Amino acid sequence: MAHCIVEEAEKILDREFPVLDKGFVRLVDYLGSDQRIVQSARVSYGEGTKTYRQDKGLINYLLRNDHTSPFEQVVFTFHVKAPIFVARQWVRHRTARMNEISGRYSVMKDETYLPSDDLIALQSEDNKQGRKNEPVDRETAQKVKKLLEDNARATFETYHELLDMGIARELSRINLPLSIYTEFYWEIDLHNLFHFLALRLDHHAQAEIRAYAEVMFEMVKAVCPMAAEAFENHKLKGRSFSGKEVAAIKAMAEGQPNPLEGRDREIFMEKLNK
Repeated sequence: MAHCIVEEAEKILDREFPVLDKGFVRLVDYLGSDQRIVQSARVSYGEGTKTYRQDKGLINYLLRNDHTSPFEQVVFTFHVKAPIFVARQWVRHRTARMNEISGRYSVMKDETYLPSDDLIALQSEDNKQGRKNEPVDRETAQKVKKLLEDNARATFETYHELLDMGIARELSRINLPLSIYTEFYWEIDLHNLFHFLALRLDHHAQAEIRAYAEVMFEMVKAVCPMAAEAFENHKLKGRSFSGKEVAAIKAMAEGQPNPLEGRDREIFMEKLNK
């Protein structure tokens, strides 16, 4: 099996793609491509690479039917700079390998995330973990940003005062805010990366981590365009339905009213209208 070199991927390798106000994602390395997926899928038959059309059809078949192991043959390594509160959501995806900068060894940079006006919103009334879609007015946004900036400035002043006193870095850092930027290397195979992207590109995901997922998906498209297209079609834009929901679809197709009620009906209609 030949080493995979993808021309479009080589163009973006080691480039920093900005995310949020001070963050970035960088594709450090990749192993494999669309060809690796189809080669590994066909290995039991002893057949080599087929035509583009046949390869694309096979990749779509694999994704549609959840034959995931061929996608595990492709591996990505990213260098990410993100606010700590984003990194803490990120680390929940335990099917990857992460190595993060340590505040015990390094003096942390005076860099914190400051949201843009369009991302500052009130707490959602129907989503306990999210914000409303409509941003606050400009005056309120400016007040919020000033409060965040003032707090960060005061915290960093304390941090550096503790360091100047000779206090250990592992103690001096403990008052730093969740908005401070951290950096990490993240290695993950394509199957699990698709799972990450399916969750983090969803409109329910927090806007800040969604911004990183959007940039990373563009990188996946450069390395594995056929797999990325199949993922977008079958997973991102596809829908899965429960038994009750399938019965509701059949009833509606036959001209009957939607039998679902309450929260079941809300979730079902959200899927249809998404």
